[in-house]
Amino acid sequence: MEERADTPTLLVVEDDPTINQALTDRLLAEGFGVVRAHDGPGAVAAFERHRPELVLLDVMLPGFDGLEVCRRIQAIRPVPVIMLTARVEETDVLVGLGVGADDYVTKPFRMREVVARVRALLRRVERDRDLAAAGPVLVELGDLAVDVTARRVWVAGEEVHLAPLEFDLLTTLTADPGAVRTREELMREVWGWADARGSRTLDTHVRALRAKIGPARVRTVHGVGYAVER
Repeated sequence: MEERADTPTLLVVEDDPTINQALTDRLLAEGFGVVRAHDGPGAVAAFERHRPELVLLDVMLPGFDGLEVCRRIQAIRPVPVIMLTARVEETDVLVGLGVGADDYVTKPFRMREVVARVRALLRRVERDRDLAAAGPVLVELGDLAVDVTARRVWVAGEEVHLAPLEFDLLTTLTADPGAVRTREELMREVWGWADARGSRTLDTHVRALRAKIGPARVRTVHGVGYAVER
């Protein structure tokens, strides 16, 4: 464990000691503080004790798995979570997003990709603070209402819960209703990086978003990207 004053502290939860150490070394080299855990109960205890700004969380853990860890820590305090998973099936990813994860990285991964996603999520947290200070912003498109400042969404008067990156994707699209946003633009603005390897991440989040606000609201423009209908 190595925490640093005035820098974000990250919690790395990974039972493979080689991967755990490699992530820790790279994140320390990037200037972050790092707290480590190797199993489910240890992860929750470390989260309560050290109050990290972001969690890198393996899905398969001793004690109880990463999905249960995510449920428990989000009940304590909302925090950005990146799941580390060897499960590439879409249903597994959607379950992770449904319990409060923001993003996922499939193994084997490149360290620079992990660092890029960490920085993107931390920037989102800072942006949310700035929006809250600036005052309320409400976007209304038919029976879809989005409170950008409070990060709340309603469809036909019923509130819908979105995972953090699902909300960011929606607000990026609704910032210019009807306009087509390219895949590269969405990856850069929502995830902080534009890379073809992010296509699966983007598509999975679009499917999750459509399931919650209605499939017809997000239009696919084949070969280009996506748009939200006016």
